[in-house]
Amino acid sequence: MPKKKLSFEESLTRLEEIVRHLEKGDMPLNDSLTLFEEGTGLIKSCSALLDEAEQKVVQLKKGADRKPQELPFGDTDE
Repeated sequence: MPKKKLSFEESLTRLEEIVRHLEKGDMPLNDSLTLFEEGTGLIKSCSALLDEAEQKVVQLKKGADRKPQELPFGDTDE
């Protein structure tokens, strides 16, 4: 069964939980490695979500009336 894709906020919450568990230092090595692997996957996912959001924000540009203007994706006219 495929895992549910977490939102950015859900991923951050889970990362915080993982960090708390790992900082305690009372888990067996194998369990710590499993959590570490999950955490690195969550970081990769969060990074991709942030990159996607940044691309959307970059598309907003001030128009002649100084108000934000949405541009088609891929427009590099600055």
